[in-house]
Amino acid sequence: MLFKKNTLNLHCILLCAGALLTFHHALIARENTNFADLTSPAHQYWTRPLNDPFSKLIPDFESGKIQLDTQNQLTFVTSLLKALDIPASSQMLVFSTTSLQLSKISPRNPRALYFNEDLYLGYIPGGKIEIISIDPQLGGIFYIFEIPRDQGTPQPQRAKRCMNCHADTDTRHVPGLVIKSVIPGPNGGSLNSFRREQTGHQIPLEDRFGGWHLTGADPIKKHWGNLIGQLSPAGLKKQIIQPGQLFDFNNYPLDRSDILPQLLHEHQVGFINRVVEAGYKYRAYQDSDKGILNPAHSKELERITSDLTRYLLFADEANLPRGIQGDAQFKKDFRANRQTLASGESLKDLDLGRHLFKYRCSYMIYSNAFQGLPKKFKQQIYQKLAKALSTDKPDPNYSYLPSAEKRIIKKLLQTTLPK
Repeated sequence: MLFKKNTLNLHCILLCAGALLTFHHALIARENTNFADLTSPAHQYWTRPLNDPFSKLIPDFESGKIQLDTQNQLTFVTSLLKALDIPASSQMLVFSTTSLQLSKISPRNPRALYFNEDLYLGYIPGGKIEIISIDPQLGGIFYIFEIPRDQGTPQPQRAKRCMNCHADTDTRHVPGLVIKSVIPGPNGGSLNSFRREQTGHQIPLEDRFGGWHLTGADPIKKHWGNLIGQLSPAGLKKQIIQPGQLFDFNNYPLDRSDILPQLLHEHQVGFINRVVEAGYKYRAYQDSDKGILNPAHSKELERITSDLTRYLLFADEANLPRGIQGDAQFKKDFRANRQTLASGESLKDLDLGRHLFKYRCSYMIYSNAFQGLPKKFKQQIYQKLAKALSTDKPDPNYSYLPSAEKRIIKKLLQTTLPK
């Protein structure tokens, strides 16, 4: 089914995500025993053939079919980003020691992160390259490797140690993505933390960005970015450090850490974690119930589809302050793969007034992660979307969406999703 005048039937909605999945702690513990065993027959995380974008390219890197510039670490990173179709303009700089390579990171040597819809790349001057590549069924696939020298080729190794943080409570116990917000000390170690075990666009801006550099964020009056702390008998003393004050921007592809990539990255991470969790739960329930879901599992999946639909439609999005501009080059790069109506509208049309987007349905609907969700499970989401976007019988839970916006979203999904 696809969108029709009176029926919403989305064919290929990628990467749906839900607003806050509010598990009681006891329920979390119980459900984790069902789906967090990555080695179980339902998941086979370490043995299933990989279908993520980076794994597919490894043979071409190792054979030299894809040529990378190994003149120095900066030229290598720049050429690798280009080969992976990750815009350098997505650069974000984080100086807290929240990484496997924590000994390399400090306010004097931030870690740079870059991303597109399916790939996330980390680069630390003097350190190794980190890759998270999203597999449609398995979620995050983690790689780490040295920057090659003297015309060498990358030798990516699948990293197991990353799972200590990337398959824990911060990611809903599935292989996902982590965003920390902390107050780092002078050497990058965390003194305080915020929004733990939470990701997504619903998080208030005042709880975000701790340990991150921010440029272009002046309209946001209260946040934790660009700060280090120091403990004293009087309590925690905070100090502002401007981007580039303690390090040289020449060690990075760009001289900024713009607010817009930060906002979109937060949305994507929340989306990925929710969708990956949904896929793992569905497979675990199908496996344990021998293909026929018991009532408790059916009820849980019904709740998850409702939450995913709310997240997809930005139901609980934190308000933005007016005046955010966003880096011009990143805007151009972000919109390069947009899918449009004949009249020009797309799900990547930015608003940056009170909301991120003009048409509040996530562009991640086109990404590969949602494609990996089981067909029957996606059908339940399609039905939820049909009700949410109905203008004939409006759902009060989506009254924040004007009828005109619903109609454009509906038409976009009908026109641009794969048949």
